[in-house]
Amino acid sequence: MIQSLSRRAILGSVLGLLLVTAAYGHHGWSWAEADQIELSGTIREISMAPPHPTLRVETKNDGLWLVELGNPRLTERSGFVEGAAKVGDPIVALGNRSLDRSEKRMKAVRITVAGKVYDIYPERIRTN
Repeated sequence: MIQSLSRRAILGSVLGLLLVTAAYGHHGWSWAEADQIELSGTIREISMAPPHPTLRVETKNDGLWLVELGNPRLTERSGFVEGAAKVGDPIVALGNRSLDRSEKRMKAVRITVAGKVYDIYPERIRTN
């Protein structure tokens, strides 16, 4: 019985560590470059679903990008809520590109949709 409890405790600890590691990797910024880029294009798809609202943005020269926003509450606090944008709207996204250059993905700190500015992560915005 003690051996069975020890195995369960070890298995539970390993599982817990894996979950924490996965959550940290997902919610951190370690996957993104430190420098920020500006991406201009047209919104082709909008998802407000957790864990992070996302936009598919088509650019003139680079094709389709995935633009991740903050968690739903953070995104909502910026003023970007369901109905704030629609497919076909012009967008400028400021954010951090994925370290993997083969991946067209960025974490946006600010988006401007049809002239309206939404600061998703105001403390991270770096402008020249």
